Amino acid sequence: MAAPPNDGEWLESDGLGGFASGTVAGYRTRRYHALLLVARHPPSDRIAMVNGVEAWVELAGNRVPLSTQHYAPDVFYPRGMDRIAHFSAEPWPKWIFRVVEGVTLVHEIIVDRCGDVLLAWCLFGRAPGAKLWVRPLLSCRDYHALTHENPAFDFTPRASARNVEWRPYAGLPTVAALTNGDYVHEPLWYRNFLYSEEAVRGLDCVEDLASPGTLRFDLGHRRATIVLRADGALDGDADTIGTQIRLREKTRRSALTPLDRAADAYVVRRGNGHTIVAGFPWFTDWGRDTFIAMRGLVLARGRHAVAASILRVWADSISDGMLPNRFPDQGTAPEFNAVDASLWYVVVANEFIAAASPAPALRAKLVGAMTAILDRYIGGTRFGIGMDADGLLACGVAGTPLTWMDARVGERAITPRIGKPVEVQALWINALRLAGGRYRPIAERAKTAFASRFWNADAACLYDVVDADHVAGRADARIRPNQIFAVGGLPDAIVENDRAGAIVKVVECELLTPMGLRTLAPSDPSYCGRYEGGVSARDAVYHQGTVWPWLIGPFVDAWLRVNGDDAAQREAAHGRFLVPLLDHLAVAGLGHVSEIADGDAPHTPRGCPFQAWSLGELIRSLARTRPHTVGD
Repeated sequence: MAAPPNDGEWLESDGLGGFASGTVAGYRTRRYHALLLVARHPPSDRIAMVNGVEAWVELAGNRVPLSTQHYAPDVFYPRGMDRIAHFSAEPWPKWIFRVVEGVTLVHEIIVDRCGDVLLAWCLFGRAPGAKLWVRPLLSCRDYHALTHENPAFDFTPRASARNVEWRPYAGLPTVAALTNGDYVHEPLWYRNFLYSEEAVRGLDCVEDLASPGTLRFDLGHRRATIVLRADGALDGDADTIGTQIRLREKTRRSALTPLDRAADAYVVRRGNGHTIVAGFPWFTDWGRDTFIAMRGLVLARGRHAVAASILRVWADSISDGMLPNRFPDQGTAPEFNAVDASLWYVVVANEFIAAASPAPALRAKLVGAMTAILDRYIGGTRFGIGMDADGLLACGVAGTPLTWMDARVGERAITPRIGKPVEVQALWINALRLAGGRYRPIAERAKTAFASRFWNADAACLYDVVDADHVAGRADARIRPNQIFAVGGLPDAIVENDRAGAIVKVVECELLTPMGLRTLAPSDPSYCGRYEGGVSARDAVYHQGTVWPWLIGPFVDAWLRVNGDDAAQREAAHGRFLVPLLDHLAVAGLGHVSEIADGDAPHTPRGCPFQAWSLGELIRSLARTRPHTVGD
């Protein structure tokens, strides 16, 4: 396998919403890159504590840098990256540095499932008198923010034996470091770190970081160890605790494939149960994303206990038949502004019941949640969501996009899709059918209306929205990927035979790329092929041609439905549609799939480098085409 690019990013999740992340080259390109970043109220309210380190080896009177820093306007100093001989992200991030001829140093970062972070350095080769120096670089700020030199930062250490602890700001967590080295208190500020990815995104991109002091280690006889923890004293021996973390994580990870390990990064605690973080580094748990992603991240891998925990937790969040679109980072009231999140819940809960045969009490709870959703949608709920006379589901009010195409610039929704969006109808009909009983006649009425109202004979595909803007008979004929859900991605196809084949052909010709499906056909006057610029510029093209990898899942389902779901066709689908995404695992977010990509070639990865539903749908599609690659 080729070496990962220097700007490739690694991720270590703690299972609580916190994480460590950075680049192969070692310098930070995002405000989110940090070694100790924790969720105060899992998985939300995240604080960046220790952003990085300045590290070097002293050997025979020479100072050999291990770390690399990027300073504004564009200076790299020191350049430890020039000494990297090898990097691997598996089973955890590990670098091999060339120190001098015949001497190498291995640096490892391991995050365990309770949030502790192990930093370790080990020297190989003859190097008498070699010493390692490490300066922690701290910010102790909201992970979306940046910090600058200020007199309020408290450098005062609380040290006992080889445990040193700092509380830079009252009301924020402490930072504890347990080491087998010696601490020297030498407070200073490092100024003007440049975060190039923030600059590309049109955001503030320069930060100062505080360094309370230096840790010194003798490398002659043992591994240099630092164990970091937020808001809790670390007592004991650093070597012993470091060994325990290493063995614990080695045992846990050895039972998992690389795809399993990547999948588990998104499964985190919420309250007494679990949820799924939509993406790292900046997303929390979103309702729609959770249920789409868990089909691959959890159900396809047979993790039924985790699936039960997720569905149980979210069932308690239903309000007026709706599930939250997202829980804000700062713990304010959840946002109920998604028409499809609740419908995805019905679909996934039924898939779970069919696969896991849960105990009667849990089954009753899930059925009760599904009934609450469907009954309220039939009768009507927030944002104009409600069943129309034809049995289809209408939704939408001005200024509040309700579907997954939900970008806004200021108060303007870029793709409002008010009326009857095509994938919402596919979800609605599937949800009604799955619920059965008194809901099935409604499903059949809605399917009949769908067949007569959504077919666009001129384009040989489906309209994206009918009764657009709640105007009877008005249709949106733009070619978008949402129509694929009428053929694939859900338990039942609601379009079959020649029309299904025509839909798949149009989507493949107009929207398919090696990274997933475009959100708008290139022939459309509103198509934008590159996702770049400031926040408003990027939001304006988020669903106007930008590629979304998660859509490969429903496309593969649909392609197999119309071309034959046998071994030969599954192998063909794997080679044509999934291998490019498997290759993508070696770039951007290493071992993961990016949120989006440019619509134009070369389809540069963009957005969040670690995206739950992108990876989840890849895993689900692998389970469809090559089951032996998932979970073994």
